[in-house]
Amino acid sequence: MTPDLATREIGWNISVIWLMYLLLVPTVVVAGYGLWWRIRLWRCGRPVARLDRPAERFGLVLRHALLQMRTARQLYAGGFHLMIFTGFVILAIATTVVMLDFDFHTDIMKGSFYLVFQSLIVDLFGGLVLVGVGLAAVRRWVHRPKQLVYTDQASWLLVLIFAIALTGFLVEGWRIAATRDPWAEWSPIGNLVASVSVPLMSDEALRAAHLTGWWIHLLLVYGFIAWAPWTKLAHVVTAPLAIFAGNLDGYGRDLKPIDFESEAPLGVASLEQLSWKDLLDLDACTECGRCTAVCPANAVGKALSPRDIVLDLRTLMHSKGNELMATPGLDSEEDPRIPVIDGSTAVAPEALFECTTCAACLEACPVYIEQLPKIVDTRRFLVMEEADYPQTMADAITSLEQRGHPFPGAQFSRVDWAEGLGISVLSELDDPSEIDVLLWVGCANALLERNHATVRAVATLLQDAGVSFAILGREERCTGDPARRIGNEFVFEQLATKNIELLQRYGVRGILTCCPHCYHTLANDYPLLGGEFEVEHHVAFLAGLVKEGRLIPSDQDGPSATFHDPCYLGRYNGILEAPRELVRSATGAQPVEMAAHRSAGFCCGGGGGMSFAEEPPEQRVNRERARQALATDAEVVSVACPFCMTMLEDGVGALAGDREVKVKDVAELLRDAVAPIEKD
Repeated sequence: MTPDLATREIGWNISVIWLMYLLLVPTVVVAGYGLWWRIRLWRCGRPVARLDRPAERFGLVLRHALLQMRTARQLYAGGFHLMIFTGFVILAIATTVVMLDFDFHTDIMKGSFYLVFQSLIVDLFGGLVLVGVGLAAVRRWVHRPKQLVYTDQASWLLVLIFAIALTGFLVEGWRIAATRDPWAEWSPIGNLVASVSVPLMSDEALRAAHLTGWWIHLLLVYGFIAWAPWTKLAHVVTAPLAIFAGNLDGYGRDLKPIDFESEAPLGVASLEQLSWKDLLDLDACTECGRCTAVCPANAVGKALSPRDIVLDLRTLMHSKGNELMATPGLDSEEDPRIPVIDGSTAVAPEALFECTTCAACLEACPVYIEQLPKIVDTRRFLVMEEADYPQTMADAITSLEQRGHPFPGAQFSRVDWAEGLGISVLSELDDPSEIDVLLWVGCANALLERNHATVRAVATLLQDAGVSFAILGREERCTGDPARRIGNEFVFEQLATKNIELLQRYGVRGILTCCPHCYHTLANDYPLLGGEFEVEHHVAFLAGLVKEGRLIPSDQDGPSATFHDPCYLGRYNGILEAPRELVRSATGAQPVEMAAHRSAGFCCGGGGGMSFAEEPPEQRVNRERARQALATDAEVVSVACPFCMTMLEDGVGALAGDREVKVKDVAELLRDAVAPIEKD
């Protein structure tokens, strides 16, 4: 027989195939209602613009839903998930081919296509499903990683998927054996089943087993389809939707604006105040736990778990679904109908104020769930409506309102650090527009003595390179970053508005910051309030001066150094290579990387207002990061953020013991290595 004749009889041995179509009706009804019920819940959320730029959004779906690039970051889990996913995709395509041939008489199941795709490829990918389920079972039932959620439902879903794939191969094998299929070798797994069955079963037994197995397989598949939308497997649909509606503008740029003229409660305290994307996120969660696994607060034993916040909110949404759908959103000063902040769940004030806003959860989530904005939005309610937040954070907010900086009790002025350097102050210049750049010093650099060395290093390097710059001096005030991340949007907008007015009055266009938090706020938050400026962080600016030959490091070898990626520099704004270039220029060697680095870096523990929080010694994020830094055996832990400087100096000092390990800003390393350029 030639391959052109290859085919098989569809529905062989099935006499009442019409019953299959009859049973499909309730299956589709149950599954469809499950999906529609979820969609109705999402539609209760507030509007948010997440359907623009469709080309970019389809690109996200291609990369992360179909190719599963984020899922694949974890080799083992990503591997078996890809096996199961691709296996089911191929099996679904194969079933569609059968339908087209049988119901629409397309006559496509024959010849080489039948042999290569419908037999060989389908068998191989069906085998991948079995292997993938086996690997998943080992992980869930043997390895049992802490990050997973362990439920009976998850276990039964694995069993059901395995049973569907196994019965499919059994039915195929018994058909091959009973019909003496001449093309059996093109179906390796089915042929194996046939080879084992023939010596053990008569033709009548094979036919009976095939008939029984076919109906069992069908019922399992229909049961799976009907049940899936009511289980975590709904993420097959919800995850691509969440990815499509993901934030395209980068981390930290998706906090919802607040209308302070409205009578509605500030922040988020109830399900009704969440957006439709927020509610979709709850149903998109795959329970993989990657967000919690990378959460620095959770890593040191704190209560915060981004995964559990999402799952507890999902449980609340589902349990209160009818109530949610029956009531309109809040539009006046009403008490929250379905409160989300509950001390008995993961959405508790204690946990919410342990978040460093590092965005590691956002970077890790394979389906673009936005845990961090939900945390900040609930903080806003607690801060601005309830005044229920840690006292030390409240003290920082009070200091911001009264003194323009978050350090109550600070002894230094805004200009003490610059003594003897001859630095120009913008208000004293005849023509402020003549400077190349405004050096934005930042509160932590100006008011914390240790950081004076950093900003002095930056200033002297700028002078060596012939950069014309000035500072605001006593007119500088906080950008408002601590207020915004803690949850006081009102104080943030007050500070931001005053700063924008001041900068625009001086005609400032270019700003150079020495702090990633200042950089992020000036570059990404201020434009939303009308403040458009060209902002650079000092590592990128200095790296450019080195490349231009305006700063020339010496050739001598420097100390071995590792580099800690500040969250608001690396993960938030993608500035990953410039600081490493400076370390290489200053020391003559590549930085020794920590285990967690670049966009997967580990927070110092100082973001989100946590620099102003009291923490138990055994639950300090900075000490965990210091352990990771010390494990590199580097002589210097280099940073590019004044908050990281404070946190890591404390952590390294507590853990280094007799070792002499210094914490330095990369600007200090470069200052030590640069020979002053001779001026004409």
